[in-house]
Amino acid sequence: MRKETLDILIVDDQPGVRYLLEILVKEFGHRVHTAENGLVAIERVRQIHPDVIFMDVRMPLMDGLEALRRIRRITSDTIVIIMSAYLSEQTIEQALKNGAFCCMAKPFDIEKVKALIQDLTWHRKQKYFWDESYVI
Repeated sequence: MRKETLDILIVDDQPGVRYLLEILVKEFGHRVHTAENGLVAIERVRQIHPDVIFMDVRMPLMDGLEALRRIRRITSDTIVIIMSAYLSEQTIEQALKNGAFCCMAKPFDIEKVKALIQDLTWHRKQKYFWDESYVI
């Protein structure tokens, strides 16, 4: 069965960032789920198995990089985009090493985020298409 609507989890301790990303994601008709820290994000991953996660690095209780490591133990399929206002080479290296799809600097360019969501939508639709196809 082809999945047209994606489940997208937005993880950030700043309500304004969650709200802005929620608006952008809903423009594409996808379902939005939110979490305010890494611990809640892990719980949401277990509950909803999101297709995509936008996750901040610096958050209380559990940072985004530790949450990413734990999420990868649960699923390797979810696309994770790491966000930070403090992106360093070390943060980018750790994120990619632990399975992040990409890193996004904050504040982010809204048009670039829209293009990313559109690309991720296409990517996921292709994945489901190929998962349903038969090899002859």
